[in-house]
Amino acid sequence: MKQITPVILCGGSGTRLWPVSRKSFPKQFASLLEEESLFQKTARRLGGSTRFAKPITVTNSDFRFVVTEQLTGVGIDPGAILIEPEGRNTAPAVLAAALHLHAQDPEATMLVAPADHEIPDADAFRAAVETGMAAAEKGKLVLFGIRPDRPETGYGYLELDGAEGDTVALKRFVEKPDAATAAQMLESGNYLWNAGIFLFRVKDILAAFDTYASQLVAPVTAAVNDAESDLGFLRLSPEPWSKAEDISIDYAVMEKAADLAVVPYDAGWSDLGGWDAIWREAGPDESGNVTHGTATAIDCKDSLLRSDSETVEVVGIGLDDMIAVAMNDAVLVAPKDRAQDVKLAVNALKKKGAKQAVEFPKDRRPWGWFESLVVGSRFQVKRIVVHPGASLSLQSHFHRSEHWIVVEGTAKVTCDDTVKLVTENESIYIPLGAVHRMENPGKVPMVLIEVQTGSYVGEDDIVRYEDVYSRGQGAKG
Repeated sequence: MKQITPVILCGGSGTRLWPVSRKSFPKQFASLLEEESLFQKTARRLGGSTRFAKPITVTNSDFRFVVTEQLTGVGIDPGAILIEPEGRNTAPAVLAAALHLHAQDPEATMLVAPADHEIPDADAFRAAVETGMAAAEKGKLVLFGIRPDRPETGYGYLELDGAEGDTVALKRFVEKPDAATAAQMLESGNYLWNAGIFLFRVKDILAAFDTYASQLVAPVTAAVNDAESDLGFLRLSPEPWSKAEDISIDYAVMEKAADLAVVPYDAGWSDLGGWDAIWREAGPDESGNVTHGTATAIDCKDSLLRSDSETVEVVGIGLDDMIAVAMNDAVLVAPKDRAQDVKLAVNALKKKGAKQAVEFPKDRRPWGWFESLVVGSRFQVKRIVVHPGASLSLQSHFHRSEHWIVVEGTAKVTCDDTVKLVTENESIYIPLGAVHRMENPGKVPMVLIEVQTGSYVGEDDIVRYEDVYSRGQGAKG
């Protein structure tokens, strides 16, 4: 049986699930409904059997190590990871993946899926993919449509052309409707939500791009042909990529193509496009409430209360149809019917220069992560966690010195010409200007407290001499 290559689209900023999802670590990587991230669940859903080949993931440079870490965390070979120099929407991303796959196997079949959808029944979805394969093998471009259970105004729709069967011809795409139109479409029974999931042979989608979106072919082909391998990632060439139109695959190809087939799917799906969707998918209790983390609901109804901080207790009293989401550095409170307006909060925070709009206190790096515990005018205190076998770059600072206190594990520390092991409850001082590096030679995560003192403690005060992650001067960490 011929294998199907999953293509996972892993970009986006996820502003509608702020503050848990932010530009620096968007919703596909977060633990929203379960411990596993949406990206991990997507990868496992599109793997786990000989029917599926190693995935192709399309993402950006900031997330490349997160992608690798999360895939290996659920036992999946990362396969190919294509790095977009900048986001250009789904059409260039799909075309780049198709070109990359075609060079390896011109007869390949690819299944394109966003990384941030919730599909609880993986077996049912894989069965739907098998249904779609019959049409894909005949040269059709296959879409997956979700049978609606409510008059949703936040999704695009697919109008079916003819009686339902295993696959159905598509009559037309329908933009996001108003409430009255959505109710009429639900009543008619002839419309499905557009899931943004596609199945086709590589040669067929490339032919479709040639026919309907030829303006994309030259720049994306050049970006793939001139791509550079970097630590196992494939970096698409920036200059030609910048010339590719920013356009979705729906607009570029699907809405123009004639040979389309739709697989109806009704076993559960959500794009988790807002906190109202999280509330719905999490399964409200008998009072209609969902609580998560250190949250308590008292005399509340149909509300979502969530705390993602062990030190922040969220308590709701007498709330009705409300959302309250708290983290260490930000709190969101809104009526549930305003869930789609959360992006307005992000825009407002950006305008006032608040870093909470896009960044987290916990800053993830290829070697682990750190978080700022206390920041003053001439000092900063951090907690730093380094993965087993990982190391920070060999570096120095112009404006600060550092004290390191190991609280878990063992650190291998280079300070100028001295290399020593520092174990739990031991410390070491790194003078201003000293060339230094921190490594974790052990088998368990290493945790230390870092106290920085000096005239400037910004992350860009760094001179990097060696870095196993090939980051340039001024890059963080």
